[in-house]
Amino acid sequence: MTTFTGLYVPMVTPFDAAGAVALDALAALAREVLDGGAAGLVALGTTGEPAALSPAERAAVLDVLGGACHERGAGLLAGANDRDALRSLAGRPAVTGALTLVPPFLRPGEDGVVAHLAALAAASPVPMLVYHVPHRTGQPLSAAALRRLAALPAVAGVKYAAGGIDAATVDLMADLPPGFAVLGGDDTFVAPLLALGAHGAILASAHVATAEYAGLVAAWRAGDVHRARPLGHRLARLSSALFAEPNPTVIKGLLYAQGRIPTPAVRLPLLPASRPSVAAAEAALAELLPVG
Repeated sequence: MTTFTGLYVPMVTPFDAAGAVALDALAALAREVLDGGAAGLVALGTTGEPAALSPAERAAVLDVLGGACHERGAGLLAGANDRDALRSLAGRPAVTGALTLVPPFLRPGEDGVVAHLAALAAASPVPMLVYHVPHRTGQPLSAAALRRLAALPAVAGVKYAAGGIDAATVDLMADLPPGFAVLGGDDTFVAPLLALGAHGAILASAHVATAEYAGLVAAWRAGDVHRARPLGHRLARLSSALFAEPNPTVIKGLLYAQGRIPTPAVRLPLLPASRPSVAAAEAALAELLPVG
């Protein structure tokens, strides 16, 4: 039986006016999305700007999100891309899985990817989900390669962000390995992947309209096409607006406009989203959730 299902929200890292991590705001935001229907959270994913955080800041983020998930009985995935990061999760009972990136930039080929992730899985104290995002890593994977990864005992699933629905996607979804979770990671294209049978999703867009994104996952899982199809169309428009500039800049701009985080700040090499992009996201959200 697949363990990882439902909606997971990869959390932003809010910063205060002095540039420090705003841990109280992060805790409040985590509780809000869990209360909104998320099955769990992701700490230190791309959305959380982990490369721009110090080791102490990364540890503090894990502490805060682990505490929120423990309070709500929710799952916590932690971004961990090397042996040391994976081994550090051993002392964190709130962490239920690791999200581990296909090695970026090197393009080692499918055999190299499988060997690399097999070695990391063997070192991981928690089940591992492979993060497959070829437009960032430069390394495509066939359905056959993903099935090889699924055969590894410690690999529980994949965050699948292939940039749309292609032949490899259809091949994979037509014959999923037993117990292997597919979580959609392309916010704008998540509805088609859910329609093909994905078990859930990891969506940064779900910082806003959390209940609607959770409802989309639930509707497709239940086979409620009448509800899922129009909701997916509406949420795709919102996600498109939220990703108009590099993630998580527009999401942070919108959260700040809503008063949910103290600043819209990001750390270099990111720059804050433009006001027009934030305004467009506000308009898309208002269209989805009209007042009154």
